[in-house]
Amino acid sequence: MIGQVAVRRFPALTVSTPRTEVRALTGADAPAADEVFADRQTRRWLPLADTSGQIDGLAWCTDLARQRRDSGDGDHYAVVRREDDLVVGCLWTRRTDWGARCTEVSYAMAAHARGFGLAAEAVDALAIALILEHGFQRVELRVAPGNLASRRVAEKAGFSYEGLLRNAGFVRGGRVDLEVWSLVSADLR
Repeated sequence: MIGQVAVRRFPALTVSTPRTEVRALTGADAPAADEVFADRQTRRWLPLADTSGQIDGLAWCTDLARQRRDSGDGDHYAVVRREDDLVVGCLWTRRTDWGARCTEVSYAMAAHARGFGLAAEAVDALAIALILEHGFQRVELRVAPGNLASRRVAEKAGFSYEGLLRNAGFVRGGRVDLEVWSLVSADLR
């Protein structure tokens, strides 16, 4: 096939932990996604300009997830609390490099689900599944230094701090440095 480039489709996956299930988002998850992304604390750390509106939960769960998955860049996931089958957070992968077999994971939790370790449990499970079941060699997290809750998620999920990318990101307040955290295949041996 001359002139055509094969695009890797991000792997469909579902992973379970004792307290959570991580699965692909569906249109039915839109109200929960709206709740997660409308939260003031979440919005503070999202990489969005001050002038951007609120994330549309239905688009996030359907069209945007499908576009990211079909392009091979990543996917969007629901974090479901198993005790009541409630969607309590969102995970998403992006910046996937298929040659290097690495991707970046981001996350946001509903206000009522924070502080119970669910984010770390879900991030850990997703990262391990990507490495062990789908051949990824590296999973990264990028955290704004002031986002202490996100730093705790990285630590609890078993990621290693690697360093600081100066002026590498932005949040609603403007440009920020980003801490790089990683979990690599050798960490699981």
